[in-house]
Amino acid sequence: MSFYSPAQVAEKTGFSIDTLRYYEKIGLLHTVDRTPGGRRRFSDADLGFLRLLRCLRDTDMPIADMLRFVELLRGGEACRQQRVEVLKAHDRRVEEQIAQLRENQRLLRHKIEVYSAPQPAAAS
Repeated sequence: MSFYSPAQVAEKTGFSIDTLRYYEKIGLLHTVDRTPGGRRRFSDADLGFLRLLRCLRDTDMPIADMLRFVELLRGGEACRQQRVEVLKAHDRRVEEQIAQLRENQRLLRHKIEVYSAPQPAAAS
């Protein structure tokens, strides 16, 4: 099994060390393993889980929803369907965000065309 320092995990996941500590404090991360000297060390499983959290954050899932999802994960198989529902609801929000971004992009491209068009010569 491989172990990673907080700095390595921060580099691999894009989370700051402070965010990793915060996620542990609020319960998003289970208690992270420690070296005999008390330093945090993350496993491959921790890294994989953090990649999932990174995806959820990057798609604007609120922390409260992330906490609910993690609680359901810890509930095991009995909570599988509820986890699916949390993810489906989030997926619908992501679809709405994408649609809004596409609409914004259409407006930007229209303005690019307008501003890039040759200007008529001024009358003298």
